[in-house]
Amino acid sequence: MSALPTPTAPVPRTRHVRGVRSLRDQGPTGAEGGNPAAGRLPATGRARRLRENLVAYLFLSAALICFALFAWYPIVRGVLLGFQQVTFAQPAEWVGLDNFRRLLADPLFATAWRNTGYFTLLALVFGFAAPFVTAVVLNELRRGQSYLRLTVYLPVMLPPIVTMLLWRWFYDPGPGLFNNVLGVLHLPAQQWLESEHLAMVSLVLVSTWANMGTTTLIYLAALGGIPGELYEAAELDGASIRQRLWHVTIPQVRFILLITLLLQVIGTMQVFVEPFVLTGGGPDDATVTILLLLYRYAFVYNDFGLASAMSTLLFVVLGLFAGLYLRLTRTKD
Repeated sequence: MSALPTPTAPVPRTRHVRGVRSLRDQGPTGAEGGNPAAGRLPATGRARRLRENLVAYLFLSAALICFALFAWYPIVRGVLLGFQQVTFAQPAEWVGLDNFRRLLADPLFATAWRNTGYFTLLALVFGFAAPFVTAVVLNELRRGQSYLRLTVYLPVMLPPIVTMLLWRWFYDPGPGLFNNVLGVLHLPAQQWLESEHLAMVSLVLVSTWANMGTTTLIYLAALGGIPGELYEAAELDGASIRQRLWHVTIPQVRFILLITLLLQVIGTMQVFVEPFVLTGGGPDDATVTILLLLYRYAFVYNDFGLASAMSTLLFVVLGLFAGLYLRLTRTKD
């Protein structure tokens, strides 16, 4: 007797529901026929992301508006004033490059740049080495390190005008502290702020004392990141303290040294408080700096166009150093 044929199960008919596709019509990734539009973000997702970004921009709007009003607008306005004759009593008059020509013809312009360059050079000699040496000494201490860190950083917390008045008493040719110390040592008194040869050095000492605390802490943080195994290996090889400093410490923090060097150049070229309070630019314009001369143009001679032209030139010079700083940090990253 022949076997009966096995009944075949009926194939279910695919029901096409609007908005729903069968799995046979979709690719392995769910995209129909490799359509590039299938992988795009749905309209609801794009709308949600837009709403999220809009909320973020709304929260940032206050900061962006303040930054634009109080940072970028003064910069743009100052550059435009450099090409105008401004007295604030009459409408501004466009004069083109006349302000820059008058600025270059002023003999004090070259004097101010020379004095500022001299101040920057002295600041690099004293102010660049002193924080690093202080940081190395503090890093080697085992006791009292926290107290000494606070002592080094304390001048940074003092208001600049208080620091200047304190050092004015130190430099006083009569009852000043420094001349009293020289008297005890049977040495002649010095005209610290009245001498053309000592005035700029005196200002650099004040600036170094007042600002070295921050740089010292930066160096201490960099020194703390040096692996101790390097010093142990150097000691096993019989390296002296000077050799460990030269072959281990300085190579490990050379990038930090370069960055602080650029920042110090940018900062010292904007020196103003020290000559303004202590010397007023004297004696015989020996301590007239760029910002002090700019102050004179604006608030003594009431020539805001000339002052803006000088600030524009300073902005360009400092912008070059700032660009170099950004390039180095980007390369390091």
